[in-house]
Amino acid sequence: MKHVDHDKIEQAVRMILEAVGEDPEREGLLDTPARVARMYAEVFQGLDQDPKEHFSVVFGEDHEEVVLVKDIPFFSTCEHHLVPFFGHAHIAYIPRGGRVTGLSKLARAVDSVTKRPQLQERITSTIADSMMETLDPHGVFVVLEAEHMCMTMRGVKKPGSKTVTSVARGIYAEDVVKRDEVFKMIRMGSLT
Repeated sequence: MKHVDHDKIEQAVRMILEAVGEDPEREGLLDTPARVARMYAEVFQGLDQDPKEHFSVVFGEDHEEVVLVKDIPFFSTCEHHLVPFFGHAHIAYIPRGGRVTGLSKLARAVDSVTKRPQLQERITSTIADSMMETLDPHGVFVVLEAEHMCMTMRGVKKPGSKTVTSVARGIYAEDVVKRDEVFKMIRMGSLT
């Protein structure tokens, strides 16, 4: 990652350890500041990425029906508490004019949006808007379901609770039957 200042992160981690009453010179913590700096560079690498870049390659295919990639795993970091949240993304779109993108591009776009301090609601909208702007499909429908560690390990302490967000663009915003079709396809097999 271009803009990560490893030294500054290491200093901050040492200060946090000291502030909570730990000894950063303790054997088990000696390399922790450097490990945390490397981890932040990895988990926040999406800050240097634009999800639209993943949709720059399209293929011509005579297909104007739903394309759904479901159960795309993701990990992100809550921007309010800097603790993880994780779950699955489900992305459906209806190509226009035979413009389809590679299936792996949907998963790559999810990664680029989730690997930064985030809100689940923003992730959902950013993915949908990026697809609408670059692919010009008839519609996009994005559903995210995630468990937030800020609700699990602190605060209300409700492990197992899931947050579900959805965004409908184009025909999916207008046609409840089309939206229901995607919900049924998402539930098939993996969701109960």
